[in-house]
Formats: sequence, structure tokens, C-alpha cells
Amino acid sequence: MDVSTTHANAVGEALAAIDDLGPDAESRVVDADHQALKLWLRLLACTNRVEGQIRNRLRQDFGTTLPRFDLLSQLERHPEGMPMRELSQRMMVTGGNVTGITDQLEAEGLVQRVTHPSDRRSFTVKLTQSGRRAFKRMAATHEAWVVEMFAGWSPEQKTQVYDLLATLKQHLGGIDSGAVVKPLGLKDSRKDTTS
Repeated sequence: MDVSTTHANAVGEALAAIDDLGPDAESRVVDADHQALKLWLRLLACTNRVEGQIRNRLRQDFGTTLPRFDLLSQLERHPEGMPMRELSQRMMVTGGNVTGITDQLEAEGLVQRVTHPSDRRSFTVKLTQSGRRAFKRMAATHEAWVVEMFAGWSPEQKTQVYDLLATLKQHLGGIDSGAVVKPLGLKDSRKDTTS
């Protein structure tokens, strides 16, 4: 069996497996839809499945939620602590959400609030030693889950997808900034009519 036949068989099996997973964002796709729309919905479906697995496993194995894990993760990267406002911005949630999560984690002894030396209304949130140990256990397990979920791709495929998504991310950054952006990988096909 040649490489192209093997690849075609693998693609066919993967498409059949997608149908077995049940409805998701991609189930809205029809043949007539634009390729970009199909791609976006497939990316969304995969992202939602990975996130759903992580949410379920965090709840089952650690009795915690993804937002709590995310807050601990932010604090682990900043041992000096972070102001509540910055935590809210980094997690892309409201200040009220961060306050609620922080209240829970503080009650469990995983984080502590420290008042700002020059502004007694402002708090910095830090991991406690217990919080650092708990997060270290969760993070190692979380990483193993992600490795397991992406094990369907070879190292070369992961590198290829990672590089392609970097190009997409750069393209989207240009759109966000309002810059005029040509389609990815395409040369400007307009003729210069000024000569």
C-alpha cells in the first residue's frame, strides 16, 4: 500500500469517527458552505471537545473547575502575586468573577490576599505553599491529559498545525489592528493599471 492510499484511508477513518461523536459546532456544516466556515467550525468543535474533557477531568479528579485552575495557573507564573484587576484582565473575566473564585480559593487555603502597601483598597493575590503544591499536582496531570488528547497526531503533524495556526494568528492580529491584510498565502493578483 502506498503512502497516498494509507493517508486516504486514515482520513476516511477519521471522518467516520467524527460522525460517531455526535452533534457539535461542526454538525451545522453543509457541502455548499465556504471552506473557511467549515474549517472554523471544525476548529471550534475540536476546541470545545478538548475543553470539555479538561473541565470534566478537573471536576472528577480534583473537585475543581477550569476557572479556578486558570487563576491558580496565573498566580503560579507570578510568585510575587498579582493585583485582582490584572488577574481579571488576564483571565478575560469580570472583576466580580475573579473575586468569587479568589474567595473560594482563599477559604480553602490555596491563595491569600495581601493589601497593597500604598493603597489599602487594593489587593495582591498570591499562592500559598499549599496552593503551590496543589497546583503543581494538577498541572502535571493536566499536561498529561493534553498530551493524550493530541496523541492522534505525529510530532511532525503537531509542528505543522502549530506553524499554520501561528500564521493564522498573525493574520488575525493584522485584522484586529485594522491593517489591510491580504489573504494568507496568496499574492496580490490585481494588475497595476497606472502604467
